[in-house]
Amino acid sequence: MFGDNLFKKVEKKTNIKKETILSLAEKIQNSNMKDEKTIKKVINELSKITGKEVSKEKEEKIINTIINDKVPKDVNKMF
Repeated sequence: MFGDNLFKKVEKKTNIKKETILSLAEKIQNSNMKDEKTIKKVINELSKITGKEVSKEKEEKIINTIINDKVPKDVNKMF
């Protein structure tokens, strides 16, 4: 799947442990990511994990990006 190098980059940038990332990824994988309520729950959980508040405007933008398949396919480009 992803190499440890990617996890180290994410941990360094976010202070979120690999285990937390994998746990959240598993929840996402087993969820309907075309459902707005599900996406809101994931955004909420990420907000709590990172300690960063997400405005309603940004939340809507994220939801629309996911629902409309506009998420970058290359994870490395996100960093």
